[in-house]
Amino acid sequence: QVQLVESGGRLVQAGGSLRLSCAASGRTFSSYAMGWFRQAPGKEREFVAVIIGNGSSRFYADSVRGRFTVSRDNAKNTVYLQMNSLKPEDTAIYFCAAGPGVAALYSGRINYWGQGTQVTVSS
Repeated sequence: QVQLVESGGRLVQAGGSLRLSCAASGRTFSSYAMGWFRQAPGKEREFVAVIIGNGSSRFYADSVRGRFTVSRDNAKNTVYLQMNSLKPEDTAIYFCAAGPGVAALYSGRINYWGQGTQVTVSS
């Protein structure tokens, strides 16, 4: 069993930056690909970014590529999402997720979800 706890969400002005963290329990953290998803009000949950277990490959949604960076520290069982140049349309609840691989996460086959953290970007 893996538990995921996100933190770092808050209100920020457009153009600003935030770093989200997702702390994982369990001893098998490095075996999971870790992803970030988000859900805006009235919209479906969407993929944001994913990083493989050893951190050597990362993939992003077109809407965030060049602005967001996903990273992980396996010694700390933590995955991060650095968000720069934030826009009002980035406003959403951000969730981290663990899955067996990039393809699985991208297609929504998730083993574990966090509870989410709210990011609000004001214009």
